[in-house]
Amino acid sequence: MKGTSPFVFGVLIVLGLIVFPFYWMLVTATTPPDQLMIETPTLVPSFTRLGVFVEVFSAVPIASWLTNSFIVAAGTTVLCLILSVLPAYALSRFRFRGKAMLALGLFVTQMLPEAMLLVPLYAVFRSLELLDTLTGLIIANAAFGAPIVTWILKGAFDAIPQEVEEAARIDGCSRFDIVMGVALPLVAPTLAATAVIAFFHGWNEYLFAQTFINAADLRPASVGIAGLVGEYAVPIHLVMATGIIYTLPSIVFYLIAQRYVVSGLTAGSVKG
Repeated sequence: MKGTSPFVFGVLIVLGLIVFPFYWMLVTATTPPDQLMIETPTLVPSFTRLGVFVEVFSAVPIASWLTNSFIVAAGTTVLCLILSVLPAYALSRFRFRGKAMLALGLFVTQMLPEAMLLVPLYAVFRSLELLDTLTGLIIANAAFGAPIVTWILKGAFDAIPQEVEEAARIDGCSRFDIVMGVALPLVAPTLAATAVIAFFHGWNEYLFAQTFINAADLRPASVGIAGLVGEYAVPIHLVMATGIIYTLPSIVFYLIAQRYVVSGLTAGSVKG
């Protein structure tokens, strides 16, 4: 037990560092605006000012922002999975010319910053009339999320014994039936983990949303919150309250799905 004490102490310190920003957001949100810049800062939230979270819904269209963010995140997740399952299986099971180059190409996409492709993507989306649409955001986010999802799923497919698929083939299953009816259920934890990764990519994305969306009613929360920061005045308490509301759904979603994330990301680390 004595040997675990430093470890537990270290874990508590790390957890404190992770939780402290959220705690400080709560303190700032519940502090009266005239006391935010005083010399001695307030370290305890004022629970009598929790009404600021109700004020947020009347001061800014946070409900619309969150709805748009959810649509983009859910659409990105679905599109990433649709685009990634079959390529991941092909990279895992088939041998074909250009396989190494395709795998390398998927890897290289993760080295390119989104800002480098912003201008050409803007031109393409303008010609396709995808600007000022949530569909355009979903496509852009999925284009960057699908390669990493493909790589993770490939590792999971690699861990499936060939004998399992051979038995299904003997029973008369087609290749597509094997993928959908045999392979996918076996990699379900990894599928859930990649869904979480894709969801958070779509939920937190800012650059494409800021560039491709001009209509106020289509802004996701990431852009809406950034817009609260004015040139001459910043309602800090409202910004922090809005930030907490924006963060809570993602935290709840992760807490629900965390066991799938852990098991899914480790599923392809050992070949069966």
